[in-house]
Amino acid sequence: MLDKNFIILKNQTIIQAMKLINTNLHKCLIVVDGSKKMLGTLSDGDIRTALLKDFNLDSKINSIFNKKGKFIYKKDVTKEKLKKIFLKQNYDILPILNNKKIVEDVTYWSKIFNPNIKDINKLETPVVIMAGGEGSRMKPFTHILPKPLIPINEKPIIEHIMEKFIVQGITNFLYTINHKAEIMKAYFRETKSRFKIKYIQEKKPLGTAGSLKLLKKTLKKNFFVINCDTLANIDCKDIIKFHEKKKNLITIIASAKQHIIPYGICNINKKGELKKITEKPKINFLASSGIYLVNQRALKLIPNNKKFDFPQLISLAKKRGYKIGVFPIDDSSWFDVGQWEEYRKTIDKMKINEN
Repeated sequence: MLDKNFIILKNQTIIQAMKLINTNLHKCLIVVDGSKKMLGTLSDGDIRTALLKDFNLDSKINSIFNKKGKFIYKKDVTKEKLKKIFLKQNYDILPILNNKKIVEDVTYWSKIFNPNIKDINKLETPVVIMAGGEGSRMKPFTHILPKPLIPINEKPIIEHIMEKFIVQGITNFLYTINHKAEIMKAYFRETKSRFKIKYIQEKKPLGTAGSLKLLKKTLKKNFFVINCDTLANIDCKDIIKFHEKKKNLITIIASAKQHIIPYGICNINKKGELKKITEKPKINFLASSGIYLVNQRALKLIPNNKKFDFPQLISLAKKRGYKIGVFPIDDSSWFDVGQWEEYRKTIDKMKINEN
């Protein structure tokens, strides 16, 4: 039976496509007309390219999908032929059509091969978790616990963060710590953590980027940086590939958001006269998620032993002529658990996903 989460109509929007891709977990959709006749495919890469141009979340997908997407006719399907196709080309999905090009089914790597074969290669890219802040937005909990140990569904935030990287083959974690550092260390000693962790302790608060300078002899090539109040479903391999292809010094992982202003907005001319009222306009924007992929060369821009935040690092890098890239992800893939309202929403969403 054809999974509807792989199918999208050509007149649907980018935001609808992003939600479907996030649901089917295979980074691609089949674009069809009203009779389910295949017109092409739409990948998360196609969407990312569009969002970084002049398209927004309400833009139709009809001008951005691949009209030459690969498919196979049902009459030609054999297991051996499917294996050859997937081994020859790195397809995310392969639509299966009848002789009228109506989509009848879809297949993908894990249907053809052992699901684990594609992910044998481990990623050597380390992850730096910024865990030294006081967590002022999460008081009074953080008067007692360091923010990374605040629980989400009986497990601390920090373990959720690491698990999302571990399932993608990343096992090397470095913590920058300061506030209640000994409690952090004691927790992982007590639980006999299965995680490979190295601690870098600040003598004083150095901001969201300043403590990276302490790692200048440890970090090589590229590394991820993530805030300890950020949870996200990201594809690390895709981000690394994008980062290296674009030759970025820093790639910002950004959440594609849409905000509806719940008022009629008055547009006026220079004389203060009303031109028109726009009812409940939508604002589309890319919000920094607090996750970055950084090249080791960026460490040279960070001053020694001084408070220095990531926006300062990015601003300085741009002034020096370095490339800063943006990698958009779906809003439903990102959770900011550093403030109470979002923390509660995250707990509710994760309970739903577990059920």
